[in-house]
Amino acid sequence: MSAVSARLPLIFSCIGHAYMHLFTAFYFVIVLALEGAWQRPYHELIELWTLGSLLVGVGALPAGWLADRWSAAGMMVVFFVGLGMAGIVCGLVDSTTAMFLGLSAIGLFSSIYHPVGIAWLVRNSTARGKALGINGIFGSVGIASAALTAGALIDAFGWRAAFIVPGAVSLITGAALFVCMRLGLVSEGQVAHRGDPEPSRGAMVRAFAVLLLTMAIMGIVFQASQAAIPKMFDLRLRDLAGDGTFGIGLIVALVYTVGGITQVVGGHLADRYPLKPIYLGSFVLQVPVLVGIAALGGVPLIGLTALMVLLTSAALPAENLLLARYTPQRHHGLAYGVKFVLAFGTAPLSIMMVSAIQARTGEFAWLFIVLAGFALAAVLAAALLPGEGRREAPRPMAAE
Repeated sequence: MSAVSARLPLIFSCIGHAYMHLFTAFYFVIVLALEGAWQRPYHELIELWTLGSLLVGVGALPAGWLADRWSAAGMMVVFFVGLGMAGIVCGLVDSTTAMFLGLSAIGLFSSIYHPVGIAWLVRNSTARGKALGINGIFGSVGIASAALTAGALIDAFGWRAAFIVPGAVSLITGAALFVCMRLGLVSEGQVAHRGDPEPSRGAMVRAFAVLLLTMAIMGIVFQASQAAIPKMFDLRLRDLAGDGTFGIGLIVALVYTVGGITQVVGGHLADRYPLKPIYLGSFVLQVPVLVGIAALGGVPLIGLTALMVLLTSAALPAENLLLARYTPQRHHGLAYGVKFVLAFGTAPLSIMMVSAIQARTGEFAWLFIVLAGFALAAVLAAALLPGEGRREAPRPMAAE
């Protein structure tokens, strides 16, 4: 494998991670502008994303299956091009029905990224934890830039630009990847690793069952908090953010940027230490943090929200490596597909929970109390993972 072929999957995977999270998060800021533009209540407009959020999860399984049997790079081209076209369509519509369909298309094409891009990255990396940590930063930057980019474009050009500009950029990126494929610069990748003993079948079944549960639980926490944070900041931090959507977007961007940087630290730890304590510890710490978010406002609220994102981000490299460790390599795409069916398939429940609590209480305090309960359940589940010894730094070996 040439140096260029080894680097390009990391580059395009990182870019794709940023785009995926940007496209699945920017509507939570755009909806604040649509409330006024379309004269519709927040809880009604936020529900337009319900099917799209479901498809982000449901589509992951067939996307991973296709990548395993056809081409990960080819599926990434479909991801970039489809996402770009769907974004542009959303920026051109004039009715809630058309917006519902456009957002659903965004969800469907977004579902390609995680099972395909993450498995593609793992196959092309030697220091997998480090690569996953770098990749994770781009995901957090995507969430952060969603709020910031959407807020800036809305204030400067209107809500349509917040859809159309990212859509055009995604189309261009897909064209660039297609050209790299035609020139033979992009490899499917097949990097095997020594250093970890082969787990027993019983350990694999047990670990996979536990991971299914923790991923579903924390998927609810992630999806609900991501949906609620912009509106929660709009309600509690208006004196700090000022008028318009840019100020809210800036604070959301700050939270996700600060929190997301820790994925490199999480990846570094995951390459060198047992994965279970890293994974379990992040859930333990999230319980009191979520309770604090329910109760506080002002600067302390911003700090606790950043800490929540930090803990979630730090756990992701360990989670992805646990999944890779307890799954045969030939089925990595399918395994990551299952993961993201759970992680994103819980989104409709999360969106409905956010909508229902906000409609009844006008606030989100009870939402974060409920999410703290979910995090506690994840602690109890993660404690059942098989134990590990001290991890060695990964050493690449030639693919067979």
